[in-house]
Amino acid sequence: MQERRKYRTVVLSDLHFGSKFSKVKEVSDFMSSVDCERLILNGDTIDGWQLQKKSNSFWGPEQSRFFRILMKLVETHGTEVYVLRGNHDDFLDKVIPMHLGPLQILKDMVMESGGRKYFVTHGDVFDSITSNMRWMAKLGDVVYNILLLINVLYNRIQSLFGRPYYSFSQAIKNSVKKAVQNASNFDSMLSDMARTKGCDGVICGHIHRPEDRIINGIHYLNSGDWVETLSALVEDFEGEWSILYYKDMFGTASEEA
Repeated sequence: MQERRKYRTVVLSDLHFGSKFSKVKEVSDFMSSVDCERLILNGDTIDGWQLQKKSNSFWGPEQSRFFRILMKLVETHGTEVYVLRGNHDDFLDKVIPMHLGPLQILKDMVMESGGRKYFVTHGDVFDSITSNMRWMAKLGDVVYNILLLINVLYNRIQSLFGRPYYSFSQAIKNSVKKAVQNASNFDSMLSDMARTKGCDGVICGHIHRPEDRIINGIHYLNSGDWVETLSALVEDFEGEWSILYYKDMFGTASEEA
């Protein structure tokens, strides 16, 4: 049996529970393999946009399993759980802020790590399209889900010929997100906001691209997503951060829709 990895903090974002493309089994397996003092679900944990569409939404035993794992972490290890609001779970606006024992539901937060302060936010408020053109953001979400479906079918055919998995949906989305990010200065604005809050770093999600780099003296961390990249941010007990990928821990994820 593989020994459980221990961390001070684990950050997950963009799980998109409710979407049939969410890799809920994989994120549950990941959470079953780690212990942490603090878990941050940094936005888009539950995909309210997809749950509104009966034809596209999905909720089954694996989603329930994930929350049982969280409850066990709380009961066994005293894990503190922070749920932050994203654009796909903006229904949380109705209850923010909420504090129930070890569980807090917040818009954003500031945390200390290794003697440094980090501003933690999903990041959608700094995306000009999501913030100012909601209709375009929802249209983009529809197109992305179509691409994910095509991607599943494409790779099933690829596997028949013994060819490796390739995510052209992720390649297309990365190109689009990069263009949007360049246009809106997403990462720069997040870094500037962290600075104005007196923080040394920023932790975000939203754009589904894991990153760990320095921007104008600010430590920029993005936890990625659990639709395609299947990644998480973890902090060790010395305050050092790293990105973990499901594929490096467990191998290839399921391609089923």
